[in-house]
Amino acid sequence: MSEIRKVTVNGEIFEVEVEPDGDSWKATVEGETFDISVEGGASPNARKKQRSGKKRKKSGVVSSSIPGKIITVEVETGQQVTEGDVILILEAMKMQNEVAAPITGTVIEINCAAGENIEANLPLVVIEPPADDGVEA
Repeated sequence: MSEIRKVTVNGEIFEVEVEPDGDSWKATVEGETFDISVEGGASPNARKKQRSGKKRKKSGVVSSSIPGKIITVEVETGQQVTEGDVILILEAMKMQNEVAAPITGTVIEINCAAGENIEANLPLVVIEPPADDGVEA
């Protein structure tokens, strides 16, 4: 699959069509095709190696990256939540933001209350994922 990229060489801009070709690239500039390899391993296959099929495990700890004020807490300790459910509303920078559950699980800790001013990066709500019984679907 080829891509069109703009490349600047000595101050002159060229539109280059680049296409993976094994461990190198085929680059076409103004109708002329070149074979390109890059020192240091920046081959077309390098991108594929960076992507893994594994999903990154998400944390159940919910915090705010900026200080703000809790408007409402929509959950209670022991409540089951699904990923994406609104768990609280936070006002920050004069905007009200719905904060969603990052994972499905049970709310095990609530460290804030409506009307409370909060600092950045403190755990507000902790969600515990369901127990993994070791059985894969």
